[in-house]
Amino acid sequence: MGAGGRSWSGEGTQREAARMSEWEAGLDDEAGAVMRTVVRQLKLWREAAGLTQAEFGAAIGYGQELVSSVERGRRIPRPEYLDAADEVLGAGGKISAMKGDVAEARYPKKVRDLKKLEADAVELCAYNNSVIHGLLQTEEYVRASVATRRPPFTEDEFEQHVAARLARQNILTETAPLRLFNFVQCESTLRRPIGGRMVMRRQLEHLLEAGQLRNVDLQVLPLDREDNAGLAGSFRLLRLRDGSAVGHNEVQLVSRVITDPREVQVLDIRYGTIRAQALTPRESLAFIEKVLGEK
Repeated sequence: MGAGGRSWSGEGTQREAARMSEWEAGLDDEAGAVMRTVVRQLKLWREAAGLTQAEFGAAIGYGQELVSSVERGRRIPRPEYLDAADEVLGAGGKISAMKGDVAEARYPKKVRDLKKLEADAVELCAYNNSVIHGLLQTEEYVRASVATRRPPFTEDEFEQHVAARLARQNILTETAPLRLFNFVQCESTLRRPIGGRMVMRRQLEHLLEAGQLRNVDLQVLPLDREDNAGLAGSFRLLRLRDGSAVGHNEVQLVSRVITDPREVQVLDIRYGTIRAQALTPRESLAFIEKVLGEK
């Protein structure tokens, strides 16, 4: 083993095997196509540098078996792997630039599908009665909510889901194009202490900050309202650039995009009613400040 390489004997072998188990690809067809392109480029760069897999592995600090697994598409290269490869192979940032594509491919398909819809939307409307909407969650809140999943995720799956949810949030502040967002949160989501008191304090403070954005309307539907058109559960409504609209519903084990015009119309009517039943954006921010003061 050359300098910087990782030992494949005894305890070192076990540690490396454990790390490799977290790199399992297990990708769907679309993500698999992206990864095949990435690993093909990695192999071409390595061969152009005249390095064997063993020599390359020693240079970047990983074992030959892991390098082989990456080039066969059995393992997903981590960001630090790509950065090390870029430096050793003198790629001038071309290999490191693939980190975004690799990260995207690692996200669950339902997350990638939702990101595509959000990217094509000019307005996103969402009603939530169980948790704070994912685009508005702090990292601590994300981690606490994902941790409640049963059966629990593996450590790698956990980090993958956290990263995927946080990666979607930059859509709120992207300026090209500037999308409109309307969120209606049931009061219960403001009071449910996910992650504990301090996590919820920071989450409520974050909501107040988000509510100040020019393209965001944040409303609260109080629990003392006699009428609530959202009792059937949380949902999203996305208005797309071509003038059409789609819905999205996520419940136990099911993530469904709704495209049937009749069903979308029902969601549209229902969401309009929910907005009318909720406090105005100005009243809602005052309400959130009140709840924050109680904590």
